[in-house]
Amino acid sequence: MQNDKEIFDMIKGNYPQYPSENFITSTETKLRQKARRMNRNWKVKRISAISSGLLFFTLSLSWLFLFDGKETLTNVLTSNENEMLSSVVNEKDPLVFIYHTHNTETYNVKNSKKAEDTYSETKNVTLVGEELSKALKENNISNIHDNTDFLGILEEQNLSFSNAYNVSRLKLQEILNEYKSIKMVLDIHRDSQKRSYTTVNIDGKDYAKISFFVSKTTDNYEANKAFAERLHEKIEKLYPGLSKGVFEKGENPRNTYNQDLHENSLSLNIGGHENTFEEAYRTADALAEAIKEIINE
Repeated sequence: MQNDKEIFDMIKGNYPQYPSENFITSTETKLRQKARRMNRNWKVKRISAISSGLLFFTLSLSWLFLFDGKETLTNVLTSNENEMLSSVVNEKDPLVFIYHTHNTETYNVKNSKKAEDTYSETKNVTLVGEELSKALKENNISNIHDNTDFLGILEEQNLSFSNAYNVSRLKLQEILNEYKSIKMVLDIHRDSQKRSYTTVNIDGKDYAKISFFVSKTTDNYEANKAFAERLHEKIEKLYPGLSKGVFEKGENPRNTYNQDLHENSLSLNIGGHENTFEEAYRTADALAEAIKEIINE
């Protein structure tokens, strides 16, 4: 039997390692023909790409100058620019500060006699503040919405419910010291009255009524009251029947509700525990409209 070496030697002897002249000539001719075909295909593709580019450029110019494309493009660029500028302003120069001293007050509570059912650690009045903040930003009004869990801090520090305003005061002072641009301070709560007293139907939709509270025990009383009345009047003009009015409190027991820290500082109730979140959101959007009109005056 032949071994591997003998087999390889036989192959090399029977099949020459060098191709014939005919094979070389034939192969060269085939390669040249294939190269010419590839070159023609490449030129066709290149011409097609250039033609497509010229056609796209021509159509673009026609769209810009013949079919109001220039106006559309300008509007898009302007819109993007406004969004970018608005974002920068919102971060650097907030005009409104929104917070919630009683942050766990909730909505959509019906037929319950348990006080704890009217509070929630997750789904609560802070969502209404978030909706207001969003609506203000959509109107290019810079703001800060704070959802600090003040009642959670009370529990951690073993403090009573009556100390809630002392705890939220620290956050308000921190924000006011950092952002001198703030013009309005809103501490948003919800009421505990029955639905029949906290709901109004406007144009076929239910809204959570809003009410404003001013402390009589601060040096800012007159300024805060005037601000509350302006908001009340604006809301009533835009959505008649939505505001329950301006109320004075804080004398018995004595409480500033932190309104001594800033002019144009208010506490307000949006709806009650029997209102739905959607009803409260509608009112937050309406409040944003009123704030926009006041700021633009």
